[in-house]
Amino acid sequence: MSGQPSARGRRTTERKGDVRERAILDTCEALLAHKGYDAMTVGDVAQGAGITRGALYFYFGSKQEVVTALVARTVEHLWERSRATAQTDEPREAIAAAMRRTVELWNEHGLVMRTAIDLSLTVPEIGELWNHTADLFITAITAVLERAGIQAGTQPDQASAMARALCWMIERTFYHASQESREKLQEASATCEHIWLISAGLVT
Repeated sequence: MSGQPSARGRRTTERKGDVRERAILDTCEALLAHKGYDAMTVGDVAQGAGITRGALYFYFGSKQEVVTALVARTVEHLWERSRATAQTDEPREAIAAAMRRTVELWNEHGLVMRTAIDLSLTVPEIGELWNHTADLFITAITAVLERAGIQAGTQPDQASAMARALCWMIERTFYHASQESREKLQEASATCEHIWLISAGLVT
């Protein structure tokens, strides 16, 4: 008899929880910009999200857990926007689209991604998330290179090895450019795109 109202109640609670969790993560991202990871506290996050510290601990056990969840949300957006790259038939279009999406994400969430890179060696959960994301991109870049005629394989002149080098080159180039300006990000994107095209044999 009481099953249906209870189910509705649970769904309402879940929706409220989702909204509150989103507020926590949004606040965390804003605080990364204003204070940085080291200076930011759990109290700052709770206050910015409009909740008590106790309420925040219902969702996350520490500042590190909040930042890890924020990184997870950001890399999910990154992968969602770039997923089509591996499925685009024409390699030039795939490369251009991938670089456009990468610029968009670094413009919107560059602080989070720099924080992820900075913490990836000391926070295992963040390192795992970031490396998994890199593996997804390496797979996508490999597919583009193979469609452009690069031989499959892991030798230095073959698609998988080249894709791995391209992925980490793009990450490091965008990391530095994002600390300067949007213009520098565009320049970095153009350079990385040119190198990717050369690697794919699409520029002579």
